[in-house]
Amino acid sequence: MQPEDIKRLIESGIPGCSAQVTGPDGTHFEAVIVSAQFAGKTMVQQHQLVYRALGELMGREIHALSMQTLTPEQRDQRATARQT
Repeated sequence: MQPEDIKRLIESGIPGCSAQVTGPDGTHFEAVIVSAQFAGKTMVQQHQLVYRALGELMGREIHALSMQTLTPEQRDQRATARQT
């Protein structure tokens, strides 16, 4: 499994989101996922949306996925904080 495959699955499973996925070994991945659908949800609920998008691949082809889930506003706040 390649990072591009996971990116495609996440973005098709969570319409309107954007995902950046890295993973050098094909089984362990890191992702930053930005979606307006995360607004008002707990981190657990946000991660559950991502896990649903990946389905049965979690625990099989994808052994580990470290993720940051952000709303567009949170992403923008972080970008602004980095500039100061």
